[in-house]
Amino acid sequence: MKIVFWGTRGSVAVPGEETVKYGGNTTCVEVRLSDDRLIIIDAGTGIRKLGMELLRKKEEEINIFLTHPHWDHIQGFPFFTPMYMKDYSVIVHGWRTPLRKVQNTIMDQMEGTYFPVDFSQLSAKINFYEIKEYLLPYKSANLSFLRLNHPIICHSIKIEEHGKTFVFMTDNELKSETPNTKFTPWEDFVEFCRGADLLAHDAQFTPEELERRKGWGHSSYTQVLELAQESGVKKLALFHHDPNHSDAEIDIILKDCHDIIKRNGYNFDCVASYEGMQIDL
Repeated sequence: MKIVFWGTRGSVAVPGEETVKYGGNTTCVEVRLSDDRLIIIDAGTGIRKLGMELLRKKEEEINIFLTHPHWDHIQGFPFFTPMYMKDYSVIVHGWRTPLRKVQNTIMDQMEGTYFPVDFSQLSAKINFYEIKEYLLPYKSANLSFLRLNHPIICHSIKIEEHGKTFVFMTDNELKSETPNTKFTPWEDFVEFCRGADLLAHDAQFTPEELERRKGWGHSSYTQVLELAQESGVKKLALFHHDPNHSDAEIDIILKDCHDIIKRNGYNFDCVASYEGMQIDL
């Protein structure tokens, strides 16, 4: 399994000289299975560059899994070049929101008021699949899902193949203090991540920032370190970087993570995800 990060930023794209190292594009991750089949997680602005790269190789089928329909996770969809090519087949997977299906979410942002090309003008064969089960066999892998703590319905995705496990958790408030009937407790997150070879988790805030932003649906990097240690993961990738955090500030966060890991005797590796980062499992 190969994982490539094409967009690692949260909330809004932030191009500029202060975000060159870790990137300014919003959420998009490519997963290649052992048989070279492609899974794309989320369609933030990072999917634009991925789409251009995919034109170099003919894909039999492109599967896009959306964690949730917030803007920073779908805004790159209209710029995903394979959607305009008749030889491509694209399946978009997502969970039904309380208001509308994932299909309407995607189509509405391409309505003429917002975008010059209407969804009906796309040439690719496009289908939408509503995820209803929390365990989904997929080709050579198994996909599992867990509801996250976010203001709207949002799900983690776990991909297991040939004894290797990748867990992707974006937009998640690990220790939410505003639980509701769908609140996911800490223990469930620990079990879901248990023994993962790679965990990419929302680490948008510092502990001080989180104090002022509880209920926003994001975690501090110190909470994510706790989860990684308790779950026994092998490698942690900090993800969904705050748009207000510069490269220099993320460097400081990563150094603090390494200091905490060393001081507490934690036994996993920690990196800060950046555009273009590739991890082979």
